[in-house]
Amino acid sequence: QVQLQESGPGLVKPSQTLSLTCTVSGGSITTNYYYWSWIRQPPGKGLEWIGYIAYTGSTYYSPSLKSRTSISRDTSKNQFTLQLSSVTPEDTAVYYCARGEYGGGYLNFGYWGQGTQVTVSS
Repeated sequence: QVQLQESGPGLVKPSQTLSLTCTVSGGSITTNYYYWSWIRQPPGKGLEWIGYIAYTGSTYYSPSLKSRTSISRDTSKNQFTLQLSSVTPEDTAVYYCARGEYGGGYLNFGYWGQGTQVTVSS
């Protein structure tokens, strides 16, 4: 059973960089053909996909967040990390990590972390 767990600070100041780590157990982040994603949900809004790091190590980001986003991984720790720079209060959200798999032309998420609240405020 794959499990994902987000960790990181719950409060970030405006203009700083938000950094979250997802620790994966029960499966390797290098296993074909999974795409390890970050997704967020601002208060009162729907889910927003941020980006992924693939099993190959390649990355792909949402065009709307691409200029501020970096996703990396540490295969020795079976972790992947989100960095979102120059944050504003609009980046306040519950952040989730999830395992994605392509099917029918869509990226489907079968396993999710429990989510972590990040608030951007001075």
